[in-house]
Amino acid sequence: MTGTVFDPRDLLAEARLGVLATIKANGMPQLSPVTPYYDRDADVVYVSIRAGLAKTANLRRDPRAVIEVTRDDRWAWATAEGSVTLTGPGSDPQSPEVEALVDYYRAAAGEHPDWDEYRAAMVSDQRILMALSVEKVYGQQLR
Repeated sequence: MTGTVFDPRDLLAEARLGVLATIKANGMPQLSPVTPYYDRDADVVYVSIRAGLAKTANLRRDPRAVIEVTRDDRWAWATAEGSVTLTGPGSDPQSPEVEALVDYYRAAAGEHPDWDEYRAAMVSDQRILMALSVEKVYGQQLR
């Protein structure tokens, strides 16, 4: 596009589907589709994940991760690399760990129709909030 400058952070901010790459014990990447939310002010990408999954075990062992997002028309992509912190899972629907997931949901999707139901699901699903502090971001717009 003539006259416009592509900023991969703009694409990170608008994307609601991405691929999370973590590092398996054998050094190979493990890829998972995720719903990222990018907080531009904090320069952090948030994702809700579950305890007991490969990506969660990988991040507990090695907290480095990469998230890639692609524009809906597939003519632009952005990648964010960084270190991850994990919050949760919470054992009580009113716990700070669950409250962090409520904040994530509000930022990513708005208000939930039933917060009590959401909070209970976060506990029963053993949900964890992953926060990737962006250390490097890059991408390309092809059209």
